[in-house]
Amino acid sequence: MPTSEIDLAALARTVKDWGRELGFQQVGIAGIELGEHEAHLHRWLAAGHHGEMDYMAAHGDKRSRPAELVPGTLRVISLRMDYLPGDTRMTEVLARPEKAYLSRYALGRDYHKLIRKRLQQLAERIQARIGPFGYRAFVDSAPVLEKALASQAGLGWIGKNTLLINKQAGSWFFLGELYVDLPLPVDAPHASEHCGRCQACLDICPTAAFVGPYQLDARRCISYLTIELKGSIPVELRPLIGNRVFGCDDCQLVCPWNRFARPTRQGDFQPRHGLDNAELASLLRWSEEEFLARTEGSPLRRAGYERWLRNLAVGLGNAPTSIAVLEALALRREHPSALVREHVEWALARHRDAARPDTALST
Repeated sequence: MPTSEIDLAALARTVKDWGRELGFQQVGIAGIELGEHEAHLHRWLAAGHHGEMDYMAAHGDKRSRPAELVPGTLRVISLRMDYLPGDTRMTEVLARPEKAYLSRYALGRDYHKLIRKRLQQLAERIQARIGPFGYRAFVDSAPVLEKALASQAGLGWIGKNTLLINKQAGSWFFLGELYVDLPLPVDAPHASEHCGRCQACLDICPTAAFVGPYQLDARRCISYLTIELKGSIPVELRPLIGNRVFGCDDCQLVCPWNRFARPTRQGDFQPRHGLDNAELASLLRWSEEEFLARTEGSPLRRAGYERWLRNLAVGLGNAPTSIAVLEALALRREHPSALVREHVEWALARHRDAARPDTALST
């Protein structure tokens, strides 16, 4: 159907209705001009704050120019889906250093496949209504400035912790995008941010990864250190990581807007294998076969088994000394990976130092 024959305003309203029917909590439509966000990205990259994430700079300006990534793109349909389980046990687990804290987005099934499938279903509904059109779906899987686009689409504002925040939902949600070649009417972006003078997220960060409001040095961020970093975790940062072995939620936990967050209705995002309350020592005992079996279809696969063991060793180095902790570490002392052995030896040295009356767990 020619665009001139489509009631674009009515289609936009219908697309939002369909999005909610497919399980998204909010749908907005953004234009493709991201000049201010592009400049911010360039400054961030120039400062080296992306660390080893070379992919952030690998595609030139395609990340901030949707029509260069997908020629013909005129609008971006941005959608968000809540993921926080009802009983999160977050503060409880963080307060118990023998437990393993995993970022709550990673406790259930991998969100990429679920959201991509829903985006495809949305595109197919649009196609059934108007005929063939150009589109491409993205879920945190390509050079896309998803938070910038979501902000442009009116889904929230980018907070001081660099996450998208929504007045009615906080920040515990995933984002997905549908690039389309339809000139749909755009939604009004947030005119301003609503963080005010609050800087709880900046103050709580265990590793002081925020170099200022809206400025994250990923090289110090626990999510980067436990997921993206391929080599050794800097020694000076290891004690600060505590028991966080895959990601970190601290800056979301203290955000006042998250008191409005609602539990997810998606069964796939519920915790599996007891990973919302697991013991560090127990997880370090997993064989690679157990790791692969218990993380099938899970975001945890991104770290891989070697880095999973590396992260657990750091957590155990920060845990109280116990027979279970020492036995688990000893089990991995001769691991084939030099990376794992290095972090295990560091953890064991921490416990040896702690046993000396004149030494604290500070190295």
